[in-house]
Amino acid sequence: ATGAIAAVLLGSKTGRNLAGNAVKLGGLAVIAGLGYQAYKNYQAGQAPEPTQSLPELLPPPSDSPFSPDAAIQSEDFALALVRAMIAAAKADGHIDDSERSRIMDKVQLSGIGSEAEAFIRTELANPTDLDAMVSAARTEEQKVELYTASRLAIDPDTRAERGYLDMLAGRLGLADALVDHIEATVSAAKVQA
Repeated sequence: ATGAIAAVLLGSKTGRNLAGNAVKLGGLAVIAGLGYQAYKNYQAGQAPEPTQSLPELLPPPSDSPFSPDAAIQSEDFALALVRAMIAAAKADGHIDDSERSRIMDKVQLSGIGSEAEAFIRTELANPTDLDAMVSAARTEEQKVELYTASRLAIDPDTRAERGYLDMLAGRLGLADALVDHIEATVSAAKVQA
């Protein structure tokens, strides 16, 4: 169900701008695939290029720490990814009624069930527990995925959203160059307007 929730959240606001092949992968696989691509480029010492288009987005290798199966095996971390997306959506101070309505419409259309729907309603209504979210990411790969999920959830077009992402990167201890790679990879995955 967590993967379905992530897919629903990707279907709202920023997520709907992802390239078609990314949406076919599913929620957790998109997060893992983009995080893996950014991390691989960062480790290779490549310069981040936000205008460069990504090759077809594929899920990371199954033996990689970025494998979506790894997130699914750790339900706590998979839920942290969903919470990260919701927290990012609330970063500008609120989720207005139209945003909440769009999210809940997608939830109902997805048929993910009343328990998942209740989880999303609760997360939207409650304050974000940033400490719990950050502590759920134990490895560097998980930290990359948590930031990637947050970045996928929003287009940081306000100071509050940009500030939230900067604070999250700092709390996760991500290197500036790695954050630049994540930003470039997510930007490249978006459909050009």
